[in-house]
Amino acid sequence: MEAQTRSQRTYSSASQGLLLFLTCAYIDTLSQPAMSAAACVSFCPSPASSRHGAGPIVDVVVGLPPATEAEEERGAGRGLLEFGADGMIGASSDSDQDAAAAAEIDDEEKHPVRRSRAVVQKFMCERKVVGDGFALRRSIGRPELQSLDPFISLDEFEFSRPAGFSDHPHRGFENVTYMLEGGLSYHDFSGHKGTVNTGDVQWMTAGRGVVHAEMPGGEGVQRGLNLWLNLSSKDKMVAPRYQDLRSRDVASAEKDGVSVKVIAGEALGARSPIQTRTPAMWLDVTMQPAACLRQPVPAGWTACAYVLDGEASFGQPGDEAAGAHQCVVFGGDGDGVDVRTGGARARFLLLAARPHGEAVAMDGPFVMNTSEEVQQAREDYLNRRNGFELAAGWSSGQ
Repeated sequence: MEAQTRSQRTYSSASQGLLLFLTCAYIDTLSQPAMSAAACVSFCPSPASSRHGAGPIVDVVVGLPPATEAEEERGAGRGLLEFGADGMIGASSDSDQDAAAAAEIDDEEKHPVRRSRAVVQKFMCERKVVGDGFALRRSIGRPELQSLDPFISLDEFEFSRPAGFSDHPHRGFENVTYMLEGGLSYHDFSGHKGTVNTGDVQWMTAGRGVVHAEMPGGEGVQRGLNLWLNLSSKDKMVAPRYQDLRSRDVASAEKDGVSVKVIAGEALGARSPIQTRTPAMWLDVTMQPAACLRQPVPAGWTACAYVLDGEASFGQPGDEAAGAHQCVVFGGDGDGVDVRTGGARARFLLLAARPHGEAVAMDGPFVMNTSEEVQQAREDYLNRRNGFELAAGWSSGQ
């Protein structure tokens, strides 16, 4: 088995050079050495359909081969509609899990925060240049914070030509892109193409398998954020699903000098239409000088913040402020997070999610629970089966 694994691990120099983007998130070229991408920013397919943009959210499931009975039991058949040849044929309905997650957040929102969480870790995220045209600041997935269950990685990235990520697979997690400036163009193995532009959100559930390519969506530097969110063992092999949310349709709210864009979850009475497999909250918060925010976070969830610009104080009164590109990790004791600004404004991300408490086995683009499952994912991709059937004979041309 070890000899077989070694024989499959053939990388191009481009793949080696881009490994810093997502630690260990290389693309194993397997039997196709021409495939030279090392990692990806996100999975961003939206349909080339006249119906695209007709509603606030584009919600589709790739038309993969029918799930097996075992996969259906693991959640592959959730009543989500599939992509047809003419584009999206409809939006999905809420699942019991979505409703439970919403209720969990609602219960916290209905009650004021009784005890603010303390800051247990804070560190600077240095800018790393990775090859020609790509740089990142990694907060989760680095030596100081290798993971934060269920978060696997969080990157602020800069992307420009000639950099690009050619055809590569994923399995076992949710991948989220939020563009800050510019755009990200994509092409997936179902034939869908498009661009995620400034302020847009792409929430991709990789499930049992996707293959795609990503390139800068315009001239100059494109800036954005990329999050990898682990799936629980029962959801690892669900059908892939993509949710596109245009900037104008991102839920938002403003109160007392605090404005919030709700990527996932709820804040200040605004709720995102994004449905997540793993109950989660992602807020883009801007605070004016001398403002305060007390945001409920469900008990038992992990939570952190990443400062994009300015300076803010998190946690208990008197705690030292965090500045641009610093990551703040909160302890688990408490039912909310307190944030304060002084004489300057601040913009930061606030993320929280319910942990899985499960073993994680990660090998590049595959995030599973055991090494055996990772090896199975590699073999499935190599043999174009169990979710990777559409990759047979497909190329993005990138």
